Amino acid sequence: MSKTPNPLLHTAVSLAASDVPVLPLRRGKVPFGNCPTCIGNACGGRPNMKTPGPCQCPGVCHAWAAATTDTAVLTSPAWETAWRQAVAVAYHPGGAGLTVVDLDDADAITWARATLPATLTVPTTRGEHWIYRGTMTSHNAVRPGVDIKSTMSYARYLGPGTGRLADLPDAVRALAVKQPPAFRPAPRAVSVLAPSGGVRCPHRTPVFLERGITMAEQRITAARSAVHATVYGAFLAVLSTHGRCGCLTDTHVNRLFTAAQAKGETPRHCTDAWTNARTTLGL
Repeated sequence: MSKTPNPLLHTAVSLAASDVPVLPLRRGKVPFGNCPTCIGNACGGRPNMKTPGPCQCPGVCHAWAAATTDTAVLTSPAWETAWRQAVAVAYHPGGAGLTVVDLDDADAITWARATLPATLTVPTTRGEHWIYRGTMTSHNAVRPGVDIKSTMSYARYLGPGTGRLADLPDAVRALAVKQPPAFRPAPRAVSVLAPSGGVRCPHRTPVFLERGITMAEQRITAARSAVHATVYGAFLAVLSTHGRCGCLTDTHVNRLFTAAQAKGETPRHCTDAWTNARTTLGL
């Protein structure tokens, strides 16, 4: 029995043939959540979650890390349901040796035109993607309306764009140096909560902190619905305990963000949830 060609899958296969790792996006333009076998990275996930590629699970799991150039995987029965439900094609810029400067509005575009070298440009719903040759660490909100998507991230494929690829400039790399408060550890004001007499903050006990982060990760990965609310609640719980004494580090925050993104949350959703939780607690 013949099947109706899927235009999204056709696009994905074409990109994969050009060594661009691709994946489907579900409603909301976010990756598909992990299957039951891969919840909580029980399958082992991707190696260090730093590179894309299939794990033992044949399904579309691990968010951005599901991206692949393997046509056999893209067209496999396990991915067929996902492609039928998909609303868009995404790709892993870092896996393709690229960095996307995501400009969300007219002000951001004006800034880019005055600051960054011209390169391949793709129009988006609200702004533009400026794509450069080269990779770097992904960062959100490096300045108003500007995100950087490269390694351990995904970008929606919106067409070939116009212009020629330019090399990743130092001006873009420099943006990552000035990260927004949402990406920094909580203020190290240990004296705020520490008892008088210079007693060490009890929250610095490694086991106590590790248990809290692990419980938050488990809470997020176990969510079957209301993922946004669950992520926000987990962030709020961690910050309410560790947000004022300086216990949290970038490593802890990245663990929470990774767990949330594995459930289909976008980096921006994670940043917004973290920022909102900090604001609620007055941090």
